[in-house]
Amino acid sequence: MSPPIAPVGWSRWLVPPAALAIHLSIGQAYAWSVFKPPLEDALGLSGTQSALPFQLGIVMLGLSAAFGGTLVERRGPRWAMTVALICFSSGFLLSALGAATEQFWLIVFGYGFVGGIGLGIGYISPVSTLIKWFPDRPGMATGIAIMGFGGGALIASPWSAQMLESFGSDSSGIALAFLVHGLSYAVFMLLGVLLVRVPRPAGEERAADGRPAVPAGPQVSARQALRTPQFWLLWVVLCMNVTAGIGILEKAAPMIADFFADTSAPVSATAAAGFVALLSAANMAGRIGWSSTSDLIGRKNIYRVYLGAGTLMYALIALVGSSSKPLFVLCALVILSFYGGGFATIPAYLKDLFGTYQVGAIHGRLLTAWSTAGVLGPLIVNWIADRQEEAGKHGAELYGMSLVIMMGLLVIGFAANELVRPVHPSHHLDAVTPEKGAPDVRRRQRSESA
Repeated sequence: MSPPIAPVGWSRWLVPPAALAIHLSIGQAYAWSVFKPPLEDALGLSGTQSALPFQLGIVMLGLSAAFGGTLVERRGPRWAMTVALICFSSGFLLSALGAATEQFWLIVFGYGFVGGIGLGIGYISPVSTLIKWFPDRPGMATGIAIMGFGGGALIASPWSAQMLESFGSDSSGIALAFLVHGLSYAVFMLLGVLLVRVPRPAGEERAADGRPAVPAGPQVSARQALRTPQFWLLWVVLCMNVTAGIGILEKAAPMIADFFADTSAPVSATAAAGFVALLSAANMAGRIGWSSTSDLIGRKNIYRVYLGAGTLMYALIALVGSSSKPLFVLCALVILSFYGGGFATIPAYLKDLFGTYQVGAIHGRLLTAWSTAGVLGPLIVNWIADRQEEAGKHGAELYGMSLVIMMGLLVIGFAANELVRPVHPSHHLDAVTPEKGAPDVRRRQRSESA
């Protein structure tokens, strides 16, 4: 499936809707917490067990993005979006079968493994394409695309809660909800597949042998990027920021219910689902708002905000969050806006350091940090909460230790961001032996000087 070339006069503003169609669909992953209590009741699962489909999905997201990044760059966005559609929708259909037969392992395999591959390929499919369409505003461009992933739960959370209320929260009702999700998202994602286009090659600078020339500025290949300290520092930055945010997000509905269970105004299941939707809105707004701000103040400065102010928000929740519902909600919204902003800003950060050549493949490899965080965040929060409950604690006491750990992780991420420097010229394409299929910059420079 060859990449569709934009015809003459094609507006670049038609590409973001194609990206949003994919990201709004796969962003359903952030609404998984709505399914946790029904699954725990219907199948007799613990909080740690009910998190497994989500955790495996995030692991597969990072792994499929890492191993498929170069292939996505080569095959183009339409191929990638088609693969994402098939895997993501199939994951829901397999999960529906698992719920109907009360086979939890099939839900883990369907939603986590198969659907997780769709998450990874779908996530990176439009990123490098949008950067090529919007070289003047890379932060805004990636924010537009990744905004949809953060906003997916804004639609999916109330929609899922309504279906569970209508169909029932037993195993058959959960199965029917999964089935409707799989079919509906297949149709919606198809719109993005049909609409996406890549920029026309006409007018692009060509190398002496006719291959596309390297874009202006320092360029680093995906393979070479792995040999730089900058890549691994950003890996730590992303991993720490994601771990801190995803721990709250995955357990958002039960967490707010636990925090205020012993107060005069406990949180109902409907209100908890609404809280998840609010977090999704903050996640989505942070992706476009903070990433666009990074175009003005720089990537390193914006990550200082994410990691530094995020630590302060966690400290407020730990100290006084259980005494004030508005403060708890406000701090959680700010944390999730930083979480989303971190995702949306990282492709532009990579573009600043490594150039646009193979930035999609580099981004895919960096998302292994998300895989790690997808295990660490839910594991820390759920495991500690389960152990505290076994010890006879309840309410906000279930999460005190987890909040302190998250603060420490954000401090580590802050320190890693401070160590990021420009990539040494020895890693640039014009300083290393050209890899297979890579533009030979030295040949171009000799040709131009002649």
